[in-house]
This record gives sequence, structure tokens and C-alpha cells, in this order.
Amino acid sequence: MPRRVLLVLPRRTYRARAFLAAARRLDLEVVVGAEEPSTLAPRHPGAEVLVDLHQPGASARRVATYAATHPLDGIVGVDESAVLVAAHIADRLALPFHPVAAVAATRDKRQLRRRLAAAGVPQPRFQELPGSVAGDSAAAAAVLAAVGLPAVVKPVDQAASRGVIRVDTAGEFVAAVARVRALLAADPECAASGPAPLLVERFAAGPEVAVEGLVRDGVLHVLATFDKPDPLQGPYFEESCLVTPSRQSPARQARAATVAAAAAEALGLIDGPIHAELRWDGNEARCLEVAARSIGGQCSRALRLVDGATLEEAILRDACGLPPARLELVPGAAGVLMLPIPAAGTLDGVGGQAAARAVPGVEEVTVTVPRGGRLVPLPEGDRYLGFLFARGPDAATVEAALREAHRRLQVRVTEPDGPAAVPPSGPVAAWR
Repeated sequence: MPRRVLLVLPRRTYRARAFLAAARRLDLEVVVGAEEPSTLAPRHPGAEVLVDLHQPGASARRVATYAATHPLDGIVGVDESAVLVAAHIADRLALPFHPVAAVAATRDKRQLRRRLAAAGVPQPRFQELPGSVAGDSAAAAAVLAAVGLPAVVKPVDQAASRGVIRVDTAGEFVAAVARVRALLAADPECAASGPAPLLVERFAAGPEVAVEGLVRDGVLHVLATFDKPDPLQGPYFEESCLVTPSRQSPARQARAATVAAAAAEALGLIDGPIHAELRWDGNEARCLEVAARSIGGQCSRALRLVDGATLEEAILRDACGLPPARLELVPGAAGVLMLPIPAAGTLDGVGGQAAARAVPGVEEVTVTVPRGGRLVPLPEGDRYLGFLFARGPDAATVEAALREAHRRLQVRVTEPDGPAAVPPSGPVAAWR
């Protein structure tokens, strides 16, 4: 009898199809945990159970009732908004997963910062700006003085760089705080009573890397270290290009892995995937974020394991107690470019896709926003326009292929005063 796995699939996720395909390859029986009846649920009895991402305790009780007649062998929260519910369910059913408190700390940047600070993990200098001091200019000035300029203002519970703004002056700080709180107040899913708390951090100007790995019995096994070759200097921090293997020195790569492992340990992450982001500040790698999930968007397609497995298969194997995958990537380099949102408006189309696919090394061009879809740039936005994937003999070749493919795309955005074609050089110029 095949093992049964629960996939917690949020309404808006890029990750569903990759996990469903991986489960089919492993001959797992899939149960979809969804906020509403899902068209992705397999067609077999008991293939779906409803969960509420905003009420993890109640969802865990509902799934426990379900599991009394449909026993589960594993659970995966496929993206950021699903991991806390998955942790509560796993805890109630004694399934392998990161502990609830550890996952909760990754979902609240205040808790994350406090735990890293208590363990001495390198990270940016930080201060909380409580919602209770909204309008208190003296309190806000004290927070900024403690952190110093340049600084970064960010929400405590958002992902994908939403609401993250760099500030270089006290005036920019005041404006950024107001802007972030306004975007949170306008979001029904944030549903905060009163002004939201924010985090203020010292800006680290060095290159950024991402560490992808699986924690097994409390030990981090690094699968890949991605370079983010774009400077990402702000004022907003739209994800763009990711390339592996890293071109940082072996010593720097080892240090990044060490800091990521220390951060995972400090948070209490012991069983499952993690995605850590770090920035170099002089000679030190400082931890920016740690997520209790795998890499976001469709970026996992850039990772191909030597045994032919995908990242999702490796995660499912660990979750369901199957023999573990060999965490080693195929030779060569790979990368993904997350297509930036070039302007606010309505997507009228993306031209040049065939020309982009024709670039040597480019494997796939995917536009994830349908024609007529609304485009909202950062810091208010929270979605990508699409993804480019490339492979090659080395990281420099892959990066060049991704940039050339992106240059060939023509994104057409309809603005309030009529259609406007965004020239290919527009998004590229924004990276510089």
C-alpha cells in the first residue's frame, strides 16, 4: 500500500504542481490540505481535507479527525503561508517536521531576530518599532538612532521582500514607516488591529547569497548555495537572478553554510527543508532570513540532483520516511531569473518569448501572470511576472544567458492612460 502524504497547498502558490508531480514519481498517495475545494486534489476517496491557514490549531484538530480514518505518513507545507499550519498538524499527529515554536519564529521576524541574538548568530543590528508607538516621533527617532543609517524598514511577517524599504535619511525613514503600515492596513490578510509592528535593521551593503538545504535530526545538509549577482541596494529588494554554484570563495561559502546551520539550530529547526538568506558585511556573513520551507516560486526547477530526483522528491522522501535522496547536484551550473514587475498596470502580454528560449543554455521561459492580470510592483506587490531557467558549464555562462533572454522579452503593460510597451532595457537597467 502506498504511503500517504498531506500537502498543505495555499490558494495562491507556485509550488503545488512540482510537489504533486514528485509525489506521483514516488508513488505516494496525496491528500491535499486546502483552504477551499481544490481542482488539484487527486481523484480518490479522502483526497482532500479543508484547512484554515489563519487557524492552525483548529486545522490540526480537523486533520487529526480525518487521520483517524485516513492515517498519514508525512506532511509538507509547500510554501511560506503553509508551514505553520503544517507544523501544528505534524505536532498533533507526531509526524516528522520542524517544531511549532521554531516555525513560528521564522514567521515572525521579531522572534527570529531575538533567537539569533541570544545564540550569537551574526545578523544585522535591529530594533522593533511597535505599533503602539505609531505617531510617536521621539520613539521612532530613538529606534532609528539605535540602528543607524542606512537602514531597512520591513514588516515582521511578510515574504518575497514585500514591504521592505531601504532608507538613507530620517525623512525617508518616516515616509517608509508610513508606507509599510499603509500597505499592511490595506491587506485583509494582515488584519491587524491598529498600526502594525515593524522591524528596523541596519542595511548590509555586501553581496547576498541563499543557502538551500534539508535538516535531518538537527543537522543541516546543504544542497546548494545561490549567488544573487544583482547588487540589491534598494530602495526596494525585488528578487531577480539566482545562480549556483556560488562564485564566492570556498572559505566564504563554508562560512555562509556555518552561519545558516547556526541560525537553524538557534531557531530549533530540526526536521525538514530550510531556505536561508545571508549578506556579507565586510568579512562576515550576516543572516537576513531563515524560512522553514524550500526555495520559493518555481525556483526549485533550477536544482537537479545526481540521482535524477528533484528537490521536492528529496523533501517528500524525508517527510514520509523513505530512503533519503542523495543531496548532490548534477555537474555544471544552473540559474533562475524571476521576471521583475516593470510597472503598475494590467499585463497586456509578453513578447519575445521564442527569442528568449532560443538563447543557448535557456531551458524554459514561463510567464505566470495571465494576460489581463494586475501588476503591482514592490514594495506593495507580492508576485513575480514569471521565470527564466538556464543551465551551462559555469555560473558566468548561466548568468549571461539569463540576462540575454530577459533582454529579448518585451513586457506590455496597459497603464490608466493607455497601453505602454516596457522596453527590454527597462528591467535590466533597474538591476543596475
